[in-house]
Amino acid sequence: MNWFTELFTEHTFIQAVMILSLICATGLALGRIKVFGVSLGVTFVFFAGIIAGHFGITINPEMLALAQNFGLILYIYSLGLQVGPGFFSSFKQGGLKLNLLAFLLIITGSLTAIAAFWLTDISVPDTVGLLAGAVTNTPMLGAGQQALLQVAPDNVEASNSMAMACAVAYPFGLLGMVLSVMLMKKLLAPKTTEKAGAANTDNTYVAEYQISNPAIFGKTIMEVRKNADCQFVISRIWKDEKLIIPTSETVLEKDEHVLVISGKKDVERIQTLFGHKENTDWNKKGIDWNAIDSQLVSRKILVTKPEHNGARLGDLRLRNSYGINITRVNRAGIDLLPSRNLRLQLGDKLTIVGEARAVENVSIILGNEAKQLKNPNLLSLFIGIILGLVLGSIPIIIPGISTPIKLGIAGGPIIVGILMGAFGPRFHIATYTTRSANLMLRQLGLTIYLAGLGLSAGAGFFETVFTLEGLKWVAVSILICVLPVFITGFAAAKIFKTEYADNVGMLCGGMANPFALDYAGPASEGEDPAVAYATVYPVSIFLRVISAQIIILLLG
Repeated sequence: MNWFTELFTEHTFIQAVMILSLICATGLALGRIKVFGVSLGVTFVFFAGIIAGHFGITINPEMLALAQNFGLILYIYSLGLQVGPGFFSSFKQGGLKLNLLAFLLIITGSLTAIAAFWLTDISVPDTVGLLAGAVTNTPMLGAGQQALLQVAPDNVEASNSMAMACAVAYPFGLLGMVLSVMLMKKLLAPKTTEKAGAANTDNTYVAEYQISNPAIFGKTIMEVRKNADCQFVISRIWKDEKLIIPTSETVLEKDEHVLVISGKKDVERIQTLFGHKENTDWNKKGIDWNAIDSQLVSRKILVTKPEHNGARLGDLRLRNSYGINITRVNRAGIDLLPSRNLRLQLGDKLTIVGEARAVENVSIILGNEAKQLKNPNLLSLFIGIILGLVLGSIPIIIPGISTPIKLGIAGGPIIVGILMGAFGPRFHIATYTTRSANLMLRQLGLTIYLAGLGLSAGAGFFETVFTLEGLKWVAVSILICVLPVFITGFAAAKIFKTEYADNVGMLCGGMANPFALDYAGPASEGEDPAVAYATVYPVSIFLRVISAQIIILLLG
C-alpha cells in the first residue's frame, strides 16, 4: 500500500491535483450546511484548505502558486466578461453616483485600517491582510502580497502572515456584512413600500400619446427623431381604430395615437413632443400584447448569428425591410432602448413586434438558435487572459511613490474582461458565454484559488487565532467591516438620497460580498441590488487592488 500513501505525500503533480481536489470537494460539501439559515458556501473551501495546512499537508510550492494564481485569473476575468456587456449601460443609469459612494466606502475602510495600524502594534502586512479579509476581497490580498514581494522579494514570511491575517478576518467580514445589511434593512428600508419594491432592470418606459403638437404634424418619424433631444421608438400607431406598424418614413398626423418607448428619464420631454398622454398603464406586468393586437405578434428573438455580432442596429434596416418594430433590447438582464447606433452582441434578446410572417423572417436573419450560444468561445477567453496579464504587468508610476504600481493578476484581467465583454463585438470578437458556463468558470477559478490560499495559510492558523494577537485581529477586522458600511450606507441614504435597493447593492459590491444580498429582504425584490452590485464591483476591485499596494508602499 506504499503506492497509495505516496499519492498523498510525495510532491508530484498527481499529489498536487489530488490534494487540491480533495480540499475543494470537502469545502464544497461543507458549504451546503446552513447554521441558522446562513451558509458560507464556497468560502468553506478556504477553511478546508486551512485545516489541511494545519495538519501538515503540503504540495509542491511552484504547483501551488500556479494553481492558486491561475484560479484567481480565471475567476476575475470571467467575472469581468459577465458584467461587461451591461456594465456601461448600467453605469449611465446612476452608476457614477454609486461608484463615488463605493469609493467613499473604500476610502473609509482604508483609513480605518491605517488608524488601527497607528493605534496598535499590528504590522503593515498584517494590516493589509486584515483589510482584505474584512472586506472579503481576496484579489486585494493577492495584490498586497505581490506588492510586498516587489519591495522585499525574500520576505515570504510576511507574505504568509498577510494571508494568515486575511484568513482570520474573512469569516468575520462575511458575517459582519450580513448582520450589517440585516440591521440596515430595519433602519433604512422603506416601511410603507416593502411589498411594492418592484425594482427591475427595465430602463425603458411605454406610454400612449395623442398627437396634438402642431410642430410635428405632417412630419415623418425620421424628421421628428432628428429634431428631438432624446431617443425614442414608436412601435404602434392607431388612426381611426386602424393599426399601423410605422417605418422611419411614416408621416405623423393630428389626433393619431402612438405607442412610444423611451427612457424613463425622458418621459416629460416625450410628452411635450407628442402632446396629450393617455392614462392607460402600458408598463404593468402581464400585458398580453398578442391579444391586444390580433393581427400582430410580439416575440423575443435572440441574436445568434456571428455576422451580426457588433453590427449597428440601424444598418440592418429591419424596420423598413420587414415592416417590424424592435421595442427593446435586453442585454445581460438590462433592457436597452433600441437606437440606430446600438451595436448588437451575441446573446442580445430583441423584442420584435409585427406580422407573424415578418417576425419569423427576422428571426431567421438574426438566428434565434439558443443552442448556438452554448458553444464556448475559448479563443477569446485565452486572448483576453493574455491581454489582462499584459495590462496587469505594466508599471504605473505615481509621483511620491518610489516603486511603480501594477494592476497585477487581479486588476488587469477584470478590466480587460469588462472591455472585452462590452466592446469585443465591435471588433467581431465572440465573447458571449452562457450564464451557466460563465458561472462554472468563475466557481472553478474561485474554488481552486481558495483551496490554494487556505493551504498556504493553514500552518499555524489556529495557534494564531487563539492568542491575544489573534483576538486583536478579530476586533480590528470587525471594526474595518462594520464601521465603513454604516458610515457610507447612512451617507448614501440621508445625504445622497439613494434608494435602499441601490444602496445595499452598492455596499455589497464595494465589500465584494454577494452573500449579503440575500438578506436585504422584500424591500429590494427585483434586480436593482444585483445591478448596483455589478456596477460598482469592477471599479471597487480595481480600487481595492490599488489601495493595497499604496498602503504597502506608503507604510512599509
